[in-house]
Amino acid sequence: MTRTAGARPSRSSFLGEVKQAVTPRAALLVLGVIALQLLFIASYVGALHDPKPEDVPFGVVAPPAVAERTVARLERLPGSPLDPRPVADGAGARKQVLDREIDGALIVDPGGGGDTLLVASGGGTALATTLESLVTRLERAEGRTVRTLDVAPASPQDFDGLSSFYLVVGWCVGGYLCASILAVSTGARPANPRRAAIRLTVMALVSAVGGLGGAVITGPVLGALPGSAAALWGLGALTTFAVGAATLALQGVFGIIGIGLAILLVVIAGNPSAGGAFPLPMLPPFWRAIGPALPPGAGTWAARSIAYFRGNDVTASLWVLSAWAAAGVAVTMAAAGLRRRRHGEELPTQVA
Repeated sequence: MTRTAGARPSRSSFLGEVKQAVTPRAALLVLGVIALQLLFIASYVGALHDPKPEDVPFGVVAPPAVAERTVARLERLPGSPLDPRPVADGAGARKQVLDREIDGALIVDPGGGGDTLLVASGGGTALATTLESLVTRLERAEGRTVRTLDVAPASPQDFDGLSSFYLVVGWCVGGYLCASILAVSTGARPANPRRAAIRLTVMALVSAVGGLGGAVITGPVLGALPGSAAALWGLGALTTFAVGAATLALQGVFGIIGIGLAILLVVIAGNPSAGGAFPLPMLPPFWRAIGPALPPGAGTWAARSIAYFRGNDVTASLWVLSAWAAAGVAVTMAAAGLRRRRHGEELPTQVA
């Protein structure tokens, strides 16, 4: 029977169109997007809404008896903002700050009323400012004065010491976007190991170009970061490839859902825990614990070390990034091999 002009579609036909427009698979993906959205909010707000120092590695330089009393007084501060330890002399304290073993130090002058605070704003302006405010209040309560000496100052063109963080975020974004584009254009799971190797090769080339571009833009072009441009290039290539290979691995195992898992690891968990806006000692325990083990955190720490700390203390971060890269390559190739054995060889004309 023909429907007359102007007649409204029945409820059943409308529901049928809804079912055709929103498939069960699409509905699950939408629910996944909502979950990622809420996790994004919870992670960023949870990590950054109430920054406060806790157990900040902190040196005390003074004669033994004075150092012991000062360390004990600092250990008793409410909320345990500092993790104080005695240091033999001012030169040793300066070296430990530059080696990133401690984040600050107080050099006590036992014969006068003026002490010296060592900080390193290159490691994070927020932490240096917080240490200065905290120690100034403590010294004033003791009737003493303190002058602040920044032994690794952030560049005047690096506002709040954030350039290294944004540089690493850009490298990470390039990594998972490139891997995602490969999945969207030719299928999330490569058909065989050869095609998986092609994707990894493309990822390596993109990483080299992106690493160089980021190092040149933030260094010679904008002057935002000092330090070796070549070292930053190497770091950028490794960071981009680590994230890209990990994304390819997740896609090889979980299909298109792997893109969401990569966003969960790198963006939702990794960015707020990277120590960018607020250095690690100012983050809540959960984010402080996971940050160094994720690419954004490892990359940010290494970038700041290259820019402001003469390349000191980068080994652990480089090992973390290398582990992500190696695991990504291994899982990507293994998943492609399993897929080939399960489904057999694909047609020779199919693109990678």
